[in-house]
Amino acid sequence: MKLNEEDRIEIFENSISWIVVLAMFIYGFGKILQFEGASEVDKTVAELNGMELMWAFYGYSKSFAITLGIFEAVGGLLILIKRTRIIGCLFTSTILINVILQDIFFEIHLGALKAAIFYQVLILIILWLRREKIIEIIRILINSKKVEQSKSKYFIKFIIAFVIFVSLRILEYYVTIKW
Repeated sequence: MKLNEEDRIEIFENSISWIVVLAMFIYGFGKILQFEGASEVDKTVAELNGMELMWAFYGYSKSFAITLGIFEAVGGLLILIKRTRIIGCLFTSTILINVILQDIFFEIHLGALKAAIFYQVLILIILWLRREKIIEIIRILINSKKVEQSKSKYFIKFIIAFVIFVSLRILEYYVTIKW
């Protein structure tokens, strides 16, 4: 059996996808136990180092940590399925970039930072391998058909949109500030 270049690329893409998927499943499902008791700290906030502060933050709300874990697992699942791989890579990138930034700014263990960067690089490689499809998607999104309309219709639509915008901003004020 002879493998052509397309076959080799598919094998490579699948193998690096599986690395990211496994990591997202491990980190995602690990959130169930990972921050257990992390908020029980015998120090003041000023005495905590960055890592202790972040762990106490995540440990304070079990449901928040579990939600993040679910997002990681869903991202991994989307990457695992070939039809949803691009969406999964974009979804998981938002999570990993957040993790990378937290690891940097809260001075989390260097190994955790390196792992997150490694997984993000693998995702970028997957996206690079899928670049033609991504370019096609972007072209479709950008090249929406422009509908010709009169200036008066455009102006009326603009005024209506502006009135709705102002109304929603007033509603936002009363919903968020006033009560």
